[in-house]
Amino acid sequence: MSADQNALPELGVAVVGHSFMGAVHSHAWRSVDHVGTPRFRTRRVALAGRDASRAQAAATQFGWEEGVDDWRSLIERDDVQVIDILTPGDSHAEIAIAALQAGKHVICEKPLAKTVEEAQRMTEAAQAAAAQGVRSMVAFNYRQVPAIGLAKQLVDAGRLGEVRQVRAVYLQDWIVDPDFPLTWRLQKDRSGAGALGDIGSHIIDAAQFITGQRLTGVSGTVETFVKRRPLEATRTGANTGLGAEASSEYGDVTVDDAAVFFGRGDGGALMTFEATRMATGRKNGMRIEVNGSKGSIAFDFESMNELHFFDGSIPAAENGFRRILATEPEHPGVANWWPAGHGLGYDHPFVHELQEFLGAIADGRDPSPSFADGLQVQQVLEAVQRSAENNSQYTEI
Repeated sequence: MSADQNALPELGVAVVGHSFMGAVHSHAWRSVDHVGTPRFRTRRVALAGRDASRAQAAATQFGWEEGVDDWRSLIERDDVQVIDILTPGDSHAEIAIAALQAGKHVICEKPLAKTVEEAQRMTEAAQAAAAQGVRSMVAFNYRQVPAIGLAKQLVDAGRLGEVRQVRAVYLQDWIVDPDFPLTWRLQKDRSGAGALGDIGSHIIDAAQFITGQRLTGVSGTVETFVKRRPLEATRTGANTGLGAEASSEYGDVTVDDAAVFFGRGDGGALMTFEATRMATGRKNGMRIEVNGSKGSIAFDFESMNELHFFDGSIPAAENGFRRILATEPEHPGVANWWPAGHGLGYDHPFVHELQEFLGAIADGRDPSPSFADGLQVQQVLEAVQRSAENNSQYTEI
């Protein structure tokens, strides 16, 4: 660490939760002080989990000073100024509200909560805390992908003209095997929703972010293809992925495996969405296409450094979608990394996310996306669920 960095104010950080997102967020916290112009000297104080031995193993593996089994102890500590929430959705509200009321800045994984009511209480707590200079942010990391940032810039600049249609899909296959165990992500009382909330929330936020239009109503359907699964076996040690071991007992899957819905944007655009964790062969297939009166853009996360742009002003005889490699210093978030053409990876948007969060704390402003943004996405998720329960009836938000 340079002498200049030693002169920066220290900011103590604690994460609540580990597993997959614990590994990703920990990597981002290790990196954020070394990218661009740091605003703080962050200290990775502690990692909290439900089991002391697993929390300590994860803390050691991911580079935190200690592991603890009680998140409440973290918000009472004077050496912790930031709480990063990575737990299942059923605990987001309790942890975030307690942390904000204790004067801790909070960043929380998506979806913001398990229900709209919980998200509303979190947003109210965030607004009250903001009046005291305490900041909060929901972690929609795809906003921080440079190509998606460029897509938004093109829309905002009018290069697409009137935005008319949006198609967004998020395809995964990690629960295709019917013997995959009943993890918390497959239980409504823990997660709130299945593929709809887990990955559907990402494409809802990304579509609204790129177009600047918010959904006003939806019509959708959901399906659970595998209705019973083996219970998850007891595990020990740190787990860094989605994998899990099964026991010989079975339980009911209480969330959707897949969701399909369409909606209207407040600017008139027709938007269609598909979220599934049962698309055999697709690992992280997140794609968005936006069609306007003057042009179109298309993005596929499997080629995350690329944006395809059709400029309708070019003569038809020489026109077509052109590939933009979004690795130039002028592209959002890229300047602090590698020379042009040296692509970024899955982990980089999480660092960008923390840069936004820390910059907002330093500048005394609210970061984006806010808890209010997370609440609005939660309202869309609930509207899709209500529509599905009412035979795909169009449901206003």
